Parts: sequence; structure tokens; C-alpha cells
Amino acid sequence: MKSWWPSKRARAANDARLTAGAAPAAGGAERLLSRLEWTVIRRLDGLLQGNYRTLMRGTGLDLADLREYQLHDDVRHIDWNVTARLQTPHVRVFTEDREMAAWFVLDLSRSVDFGSGVKAKREISAGFVGVLARLLTRHGNRVGALVYGNDLEAVIPPRSGRRHVLHLLHSMERRAVEGKATQGMTRLADLLKSAAALMPRRSTVFVVSDFLSEPGWEKPLAQLTQRHEVVAVRLFDPLELELPDLGLVPLRDAETGEQLWVDTHDPGFRKRFARIAAEREDALRTALSKAGVDALELSTDDDLAAAILRFADLRKRRVRAGNAPQPKAVAA
Repeated sequence: MKSWWPSKRARAANDARLTAGAAPAAGGAERLLSRLEWTVIRRLDGLLQGNYRTLMRGTGLDLADLREYQLHDDVRHIDWNVTARLQTPHVRVFTEDREMAAWFVLDLSRSVDFGSGVKAKREISAGFVGVLARLLTRHGNRVGALVYGNDLEAVIPPRSGRRHVLHLLHSMERRAVEGKATQGMTRLADLLKSAAALMPRRSTVFVVSDFLSEPGWEKPLAQLTQRHEVVAVRLFDPLELELPDLGLVPLRDAETGEQLWVDTHDPGFRKRFARIAAEREDALRTALSKAGVDALELSTDDDLAAAILRFADLRKRRVRAGNAPQPKAVAA
């Protein structure tokens, strides 16, 4: 595992290089972030102002006010002294500390290279990370990342600023270009265990993956939610759910490299494929719900801005309903 904790001199040199735009390797990240700022973030500006608090909540404990208890309030916030004096239940209202760290736990194994249309799952992942990281760092929050390919390959510590977002996107780009082919199935459980060990303070954690992995990741994900606020960002392609009639075609498992020929002209085969895919979808959503995480489903043909707005609206409604998690999967 490579841990990226650059010195002040290294960061200064990197900042100068990014400012000058001299490094061709970072050009893809710069172009991607610029495009996202023009096509997605500008659309979200203003629309998310009322929802920003629901995207990432802090852990501040500053007492702001007292008010009467309402049905959706957390009973742990009841002020029993005031309640006894006034003979009416009252709760403490706290001011949120919105400056906290967000982590992206990034599954960049070979299965995310798949895409049946214009974009692959890897591009959707980079777009989501770029938009969320830029939105959060512009408000003073810090973002970091864990990059997984064959194993946990890099740890990018939380920092803020546009240059840091570029650094994060460039690390994803470099993994796609320079990374070695994965060997065997993705071990998402190992990545989640590493995340729990490397994040000492409570954070908002975005697990960005297609969740095509060896079994056993459910328990580490549930354990991660005991300390952190976790959001599962599930990547998928429509072709993974239903096959069109294309005749005899070769299919290759991106994780293991295994290849076989299938006859998609056979309606019985297409029906069985759709049934198995639907069963896998149900099992995945059930696992995420049991783990107690909110879930955002991103397809390769989704509108990213619309997906983020819908997700922010879900979390806003959940916060209004109370602090107890009621996870749902949101398909954009």
C-alpha cells in the first residue's frame, strides 16, 4: 500500500505544477474538473444551498436553543431539567459543526471499466467524486480517499481546495492508465476493514463501488456505520440487468478474465439472465439496508446533477423525519 502524505515542499511543487498546467499527466483531471464545473456544478449552485446541510452533517455539540419536543425528535436530546420545571417535554437544539472530513472509498477494480454506452462506470465514478469533492471543499470541508485496485493502493489524506480535488481525480486517472490488471475477484471486505482502521475521527464516508465482489463485505460495512455516516454509491450499467438480442456474442468476466460465448438470441437465456440479475439487485439492496446506509444508485446513462439533487432531497426528508437512519436506495 502506498500512503500519500506529501511534505510541504512537495505540496508547494505540486501546486505550482497544477497552476502552470505544465504536467500532461494531470491534464485529463484538469479537463474533467473544468467540464464538471461548467456542466454540473453550475447547475447545482443555488439549488443545493438549502440542501447542503443534508449532504454532510457535522458533529458539533454547541447548544443553540431549547424547544418543545416533537414526534420526530431524538429522545436522547430531551432536557429533563427543563421538562420537569415546565411540565412539558423540551429538547436541546445543537449547532452543527459543518467543517468535517469526507472520505471516498473508491473501488477501481477492472469491473468498473465496463460501459455499454458512451460512458463506463469508472467515468461515472470520477464524475461523482469530482462534483461532491468540489462542492464540499468550496465550503471549507476536507476530503480524502482510499484507492483500491488489486489491493488498497493509495491513501490520500483529507485536505481542501481545488488543487486537492485535482490531485484526487488524477490519482483515479493514473490508476486506470498505470494500474496492473486485477487478479481474481474484488475483495471489498478488505477495503472496508482498511477504511475503518484508517479513519480515526467520525466522518462522512462515500463507498463508491459496483459491489461486484467476493462475499463477506456486509459485516465490515455495518461495522463502518457504527462510527461514521456511510453512503453507498452503487455503480451499474443497464446491460448488467438485461441483455438485448445480439445473437452469438462473447462475454468476459472483467474480474477473473474468464470468457464464454452466449446466444443472446435465445429468449429463454435472456429471461434467465434478467431473473438472476433481479435477484442479485434485491439481495444487494437488502444487504445495504441491513447495514444501515443510505444508497445512491448511479447508472452509466444517468444525469449526474439530477441524481445528486434527488439524493440531497432524500436526506433532507430523512433528517426532517428524525435522526434515526431509515436507509433507502435511490435510483437516479
